[in-house]
Amino acid sequence: MSTHLLAKGETTIPPDAPAAPASEIDILLTNPVVELVLATLILVPIIVVHGWCLGRLSKVFSTHFALYTPATERWRVTTLTGLTITALVFIHLLETLLWTVPLLWIGILGNFRDAYYYVLEAYTTLGEGTLYLPDQWRLVGPVIAISGLFTFGWTASVLVYVMGQTGKLHAERSKAAAASAAAASSEKG
Repeated sequence: MSTHLLAKGETTIPPDAPAAPASEIDILLTNPVVELVLATLILVPIIVVHGWCLGRLSKVFSTHFALYTPATERWRVTTLTGLTITALVFIHLLETLLWTVPLLWIGILGNFRDAYYYVLEAYTTLGEGTLYLPDQWRLVGPVIAISGLFTFGWTASVLVYVMGQTGKLHAERSKAAAASAAAASSEKG
């Protein structure tokens, strides 16, 4: 197994040195079904972790946000919203680390920096393509991309919920301010 880092503008991967005869494990690892099964065994726990984290985060946000009224200081609402969004980012960073560990442990990529870069590139579907997995592991990249697409979509739904709740509170504030202004003008008039 070898990893190739291409220089800017380089389009071909240099040929590998002649390989030793393949073992049974090497032959098994060239089977795309085995490759997809192993990638799926990594994917499923990552999706479970994502769901658990989003469930906890949504509950924490809802529990705190339920206490907010139009009279709540704006900085409190902004802080809770900002911390929730920050937590969403950290959840994704955790998941990319969870993808990186097996790549290093199995020996697919040789060092943490390359492995983490590759995972971030695949997970975000950046597609820059400066780092490639060995041929017998090339189906892992699309599975990482599928996990990123799925988890980003799920995260977006939580973000829509958070921003929707914040928007409702702002609307309540605006109504309260308008009612207060109307009452004040009717008292003067």
